Amino acid sequence: MKNLVAYITTGFPSLEFTVDAALALAESGVDTLELGMPFSDPVADGPVIEKANLKALQNGFKLSHLFEASAKISPHIDTLWMGYFNPFYHRGMDNFIAEAKKAGVNGFIIPDLPLEEAAPYKPGIEAAGLNLIDFIAPTDSEARIQRIVTQAQKFIYLVAYAGITGSGQSEDLQPIITNIKKYSDTPVYVGFGVDEHTAKEKVQGADGVIVGSAFVKILSDESLSDTQKIAKLSAIAREIKEKINE
Repeated sequence: MKNLVAYITTGFPSLEFTVDAALALAESGVDTLELGMPFSDPVADGPVIEKANLKALQNGFKLSHLFEASAKISPHIDTLWMGYFNPFYHRGMDNFIAEAKKAGVNGFIIPDLPLEEAAPYKPGIEAAGLNLIDFIAPTDSEARIQRIVTQAQKFIYLVAYAGITGSGQSEDLQPIITNIKKYSDTPVYVGFGVDEHTAKEKVQGADGVIVGSAFVKILSDESLSDTQKIAKLSAIAREIKEKINE
């Protein structure tokens, strides 16, 4: 069974909605939830997620809201925090580790923390029984892929193209997936530009997909009520899970 990872922005459009959406996704075939930590300069994210980040911050998002929502969500679904390194640095990685343990969260996805810069933090994260997810980009050499994946935990985040999330570009990922699997048995999940239309193609050779912008677009649709948003999120999650397992 291939896995579906879903990203939603914490506190957008509200904290209560984040919890409701997460629980609905958990019941609709999503295996792992990335709870996004709103940040003012989300460099790897496209306009859809960037706007959601800014709106959540304007609504008064605080890290305590992330911890509060996670404690309600994590008993129901495998939960990771996805955020940029700045908040981890300012609050302190040890504090984040302690809060993650308390909230039942299983690890972190930090797109702007490359392998070399992550090295001082990995031992503490691993000692706490948490995971730090590694990224592979289409531009990585085979030597670099080997270096990254031999240390990989939980799953490897394969970026589907060089660019930002949600821009719908395309690369031939098969040679990269072959290289990864030559050096690691850790599952490979493809992210960036994955939605209900592209999931079946993107998952070829991989073990799962990561979907963000397609879900956040629904959260951003002001023509829908909260109930309608939940119904649409659930329907698309079920459709993607079905397509990647056909």
